[in-house]
Amino acid sequence: MGFLTDSIHAGQTPDASTGAVITPIYQTSTYAQEELGVSKGFDYGRTINPTRVALEANLATLENGKHGLAFSSGMSAIQAVAGLLSAGDHVIVSSNVYGGTFRFFDKIMRRYGLTFSWVDTSDLKQVQAAITPVTKMIYVETPTNPMLTITDLKGVAEIARSSKLLTVVDNTFMSPYFQRPLEFGIDLVLHSTTKYINGHSDVIGGVVVTRDDGLHEKLRFLQNAIGGVPSPFDCWLVLRSTKTLGLRMKQHNANAVKLADFLSGHPKVKKTYYPGLASHPQYDLAKKQMSGFGGMISIELGDLEKGKTMLRHVKIFALAESLGGVESLICHPASMTHGSVPLEDRLKLGLTDGLVRLSVGCEDGDDLLEDVSGALGSL
Repeated sequence: MGFLTDSIHAGQTPDASTGAVITPIYQTSTYAQEELGVSKGFDYGRTINPTRVALEANLATLENGKHGLAFSSGMSAIQAVAGLLSAGDHVIVSSNVYGGTFRFFDKIMRRYGLTFSWVDTSDLKQVQAAITPVTKMIYVETPTNPMLTITDLKGVAEIARSSKLLTVVDNTFMSPYFQRPLEFGIDLVLHSTTKYINGHSDVIGGVVVTRDDGLHEKLRFLQNAIGGVPSPFDCWLVLRSTKTLGLRMKQHNANAVKLADFLSGHPKVKKTYYPGLASHPQYDLAKKQMSGFGGMISIELGDLEKGKTMLRHVKIFALAESLGGVESLICHPASMTHGSVPLEDRLKLGLTDGLVRLSVGCEDGDDLLEDVSGALGSL
């Protein structure tokens, strides 16, 4: 089936008892069993829930995977993936990842005996050079947050396969509509479903998708044992949202392309980061492994005061954490999303005090253009 058809129907059939077209919210913590050892496949709400089962099947299909596992947040999904590792294991991580990912790996998992190498994974030679005898995983974010650096998925998968390493890709910025890492040989793909997959700024959630039966079995154990699962209502909300995912992503992309073109030529913008611009260093790779460029743009304004001025003068763009909603959002990564990243590390990445990140929403593109133009005019 095509993506739009799968987004509406995959994992969902009319309710057997009522014929309801929309999957019900099974708001229950437990299930009556017919007799000892005999059930309808459901026993306890943390372990399994029919609404969650439908969501997991839907998202697995959209990522062209086999198994989906839903979590209470994107960070909970990352925690489950980290649960596949043991003390002494080494992980190669994209140097510019979401600040929460950095914080979890650096401030928490290192205390449990894991070690990490922060590498520019857009350079496959650096990835290869970082492999050690105890390396077990390559963790990639592409495009990265907020510098929008792109990693060659097929290249990373080939390197990992030759060294028998597990590959994980955070696909949050693209959604499965624009990029499907499993198709390039990646083992696990994860999302903060809070972002584009839900897209309405009203749910916190995460998901991991794989084609590997063994990995699915291990992750299902971790999902149940750790217990970071989403509520039935949250699953229902995300399932509602995937029905319009393709439609929304088209609008995000169209608006962002238009805005990026404008920003790249604006005299008060020192640099525009967007994979859909020919000036982007991985523009050709982006066209090769992505079917669109997404709705995220970062711009360099030069210093903190200019950034603050722009943030104060936008009217449609809301100053807020997060991204991927139908509403346009704007943030200052250095003090908001990436505040936990040490200053020296941020500056190496180009993540300066003058960097502003735009999550371009689904409003009328001309209105967004006018809003940003007016804010830049105030600098």
